[in-house]
Amino acid sequence: MHRFVVSTVGTSLLTNQLRQKADPRNWKELLDKTAHLTEEQINKSYPEVPDILLELKNRAEQKLDSGNTLEIKEASAELNGIYSLYNDKVDNGKLDYHWLITTDTAQGQITAKIIKDFLHKKVNCIEVYTPYQLSVENTSKFTQGIDDLIDWLSKRYKEAKKDGYDIYFNLVGGFKAIQGCMNTIGMFYADKIIYVFEGSSSQLITIPRLPITIDYERIKKHEVTLALLNAGASLSASQAEKIEEALVAEIDGRMTISNWGQLIWNECKDKFLASPELLKFPKIEYEDMFRRDYKKITDTQDKVKLQETLAKVSYQFEESNGDTRILGKTVSYSPYQGAKDKEGVDHFYVGIQFRVSCKVVNGRLKLRHYGTHDYVEGKETK
Repeated sequence: MHRFVVSTVGTSLLTNQLRQKADPRNWKELLDKTAHLTEEQINKSYPEVPDILLELKNRAEQKLDSGNTLEIKEASAELNGIYSLYNDKVDNGKLDYHWLITTDTAQGQITAKIIKDFLHKKVNCIEVYTPYQLSVENTSKFTQGIDDLIDWLSKRYKEAKKDGYDIYFNLVGGFKAIQGCMNTIGMFYADKIIYVFEGSSSQLITIPRLPITIDYERIKKHEVTLALLNAGASLSASQAEKIEEALVAEIDGRMTISNWGQLIWNECKDKFLASPELLKFPKIEYEDMFRRDYKKITDTQDKVKLQETLAKVSYQFEESNGDTRILGKTVSYSPYQGAKDKEGVDHFYVGIQFRVSCKVVNGRLKLRHYGTHDYVEGKETK
């Protein structure tokens, strides 16, 4: 079976190229100071650093191109893990799929590109993914980056498993904070996690996936709240007080879904959102004909997409005090022209193909029909 290998990328490949006696003493200090900065930030505040990074990049590329296997593994923690995975015969993984996960920093981007260019000569498929704003510069950026990474990994996991890949997390390289998170995430998404500890004689250490089971009954108690949080809602502390602390995070006095809440929700949302019954979202009412349309849906993912859209509509409608204009920005909300109901009927999009017709009544949004454009329009205008 082919492998889907996710490797975290740090900066060791660059810092390992420092020459203690030949290089200026402040190079190491400058690299440490700028490890969490983007290329733009470095150019603005440390104009001497780009030339240092370019020199170290050239050295690293030369080391990898001319070095033997041992020298390559000593130069790069990431490659140490990948080479060890294949017992130093990387060509054996020619048909495997590799992803390099890097931070939104200049040093991380440079390191990932060097490794990608080097491995391209040995494996067919290797790509770099940079989660949005992923950096250990501060908690806010780190949290947003991990959120994006979890969402990305969730989608890639489903695709890789569907295609029959075994999933490996190579956590030899990368910042410690990211490695820690990836270790936990790997308990959900990786078949095996691999490490190689420091030392020339170190062997590959493989940690199998733990048999983790989600307590669906405990999560079900909060299914509506988690669906709203996942859609972007924020709640007061009192509204979220009954939810397990690990599932939520406080930002500016409001409660949002945490990294781990996102991870758990991604694992179980299909079970809840594709249920036989519609979830009871705030400010949303379902007419009988809408419930009948829902029961006709045969594709699980269509049900999930619909309920995710309803969660988004619900919290935005409530936060805007019933002002439907805010919905037009996210779900293309607009009135139906020529509606049979003389008081007027609106509709909004669920993805590209499907529509929901609705009507505001006494401060609540009553949903009438769901289906294709032609179906819903036919029900409301003809």
